[in-house]
Amino acid sequence: MKHLSQLILLVTACLMATGGIHAAQAAADSYPARPVRMIIPFAPGGASDFAGRILQPKLSEELEQQVVVDNRTGASGNVGVEIAARANPDGYTIFLGNVGTMAINPSIFPKFPIRPLRDLIGVTLVVDIPGALAVHASVPAATVKEFINYAKARPGQLNYGSSGGGSAQRLAFEFFMNKAGISLVHIPYKGGAGPATLAVLGGEVAATMLTVASFIPHLKGGKVKVLAVISPKRVSQLPDTPTMAESGFPELLLGSWQGVSVPVGTSPAIVNKLYSAVIKTMRDPETVKRLATGGAEVVTSKSPAEFAAFLRTQNEFWAKLVKQTGATAE
Repeated sequence: MKHLSQLILLVTACLMATGGIHAAQAAADSYPARPVRMIIPFAPGGASDFAGRILQPKLSEELEQQVVVDNRTGASGNVGVEIAARANPDGYTIFLGNVGTMAINPSIFPKFPIRPLRDLIGVTLVVDIPGALAVHASVPAATVKEFINYAKARPGQLNYGSSGGGSAQRLAFEFFMNKAGISLVHIPYKGGAGPATLAVLGGEVAATMLTVASFIPHLKGGKVKVLAVISPKRVSQLPDTPTMAESGFPELLLGSWQGVSVPVGTSPAIVNKLYSAVIKTMRDPETVKRLATGGAEVVTSKSPAEFAAFLRTQNEFWAKLVKQTGATAE
């Protein structure tokens, strides 16, 4: 009798497991059956919002459901990270994370309860947007060298802005100041690159390092000057602007890669469906063209597994840099 009871329990468990698998497969087969929310953890005006809103129309077309952009700002992007990580893992919440939220913040905010590598599943990289050193139009400098000389004559008198105390831009600017022998006061802005861009446009800060995409729409207005791009090569939208390597800083590279992730627990079938839709989106000529207007280069992963490996490497790299600079969340 005892063995019979055990056999019945085993068969029941197998049937329940099989039923669960069938239910999960059915959910994946019908996915998506309603609109999909794409959380962007920064305010409009920055690289993440720029990329997300260009992806949104074609991704909606590929999924045959509306993708709704949901800007959730705060805590250097951590507010959006937490909302995404705690969402139902059914594929109806996707997260557009960047180098800051997915790779830098875990070291800057060691007590934050959400860990991207643990609580989110990477789907794929989508774009990389090169950085830029920009100054307010009133700064009498047309080159990086002239800016350094200007700053050296005014130690501690100039401000620079960033998208947060532990942002990639802040770390890059601290590295730049150390190498150049200059000292500017750091002013962090909440909400991502958008508010920091407005700060340099309005003259609240003398300089900043953000993405090329943040500045290109404003160059014709004459309120900001891009002294150098922070990328391995010049960008097509600013062909006459030198790189930081050409300006004497070959070690300094700064870009804002963006990637799509979903909450842990999302079924592999749905992850694969999303991966396919995102890859098709990134191959769309019109999407590529629109991204290029902001200096964004399409960069995708060969698979979700490759993106996961990339995220691990990036977390290790930035953890070392955070430790070397002593940067903390302000």
